[in-house]
Amino acid sequence: METIVPIKGNVKHTITLDPTVWIFDDRRLDLETYFTTESEEFDEMEDYKERMGKHWSREIMEGATYPPTLKSEKKYEKQKMLTGTFGIIFEPFLKNAIPAEDATTITFETADGEYDFPITDAANLLFQFSLKGKPLKEDGPIHVMLKDGSNRNNPIRNVSAIRIS
Repeated sequence: METIVPIKGNVKHTITLDPTVWIFDDRRLDLETYFTTESEEFDEMEDYKERMGKHWSREIMEGATYPPTLKSEKKYEKQKMLTGTFGIIFEPFLKNAIPAEDATTITFETADGEYDFPITDAANLLFQFSLKGKPLKEDGPIHVMLKDGSNRNNPIRNVSAIRIS
């Protein structure tokens, strides 16, 4: 099984995705809780500004404080990475490939056939890249899931390439 998945076709930049490194990506999602907790949409820039404003105000009022570096917190995060089931949102990768203006379809090429989605659905697609702390070796390297969880028990498996047309 190949662990690299190319995004190719009607794009400005053909890029390759390496799901084995996404475990270190801050954008990863814990799929064990993602479909069971209610998510709310928010603007990342507004959230950043709000958090920085609160941090700035606290430093002015209280002086600089440093985050705790407790070994137990680090150990918990490491344990979570070694045992968790994770995914990542597809849309930022598609934006980096820069689809042509006339591109309308995302096709996932798999060992079982091809699966087509309108390019407008890119924001509704997730890639699962690990299961219980292990990469998806037998039927991976990624599984394609819908954000609403409707295919979470039967995702698109054995993805070898993503073609934009």
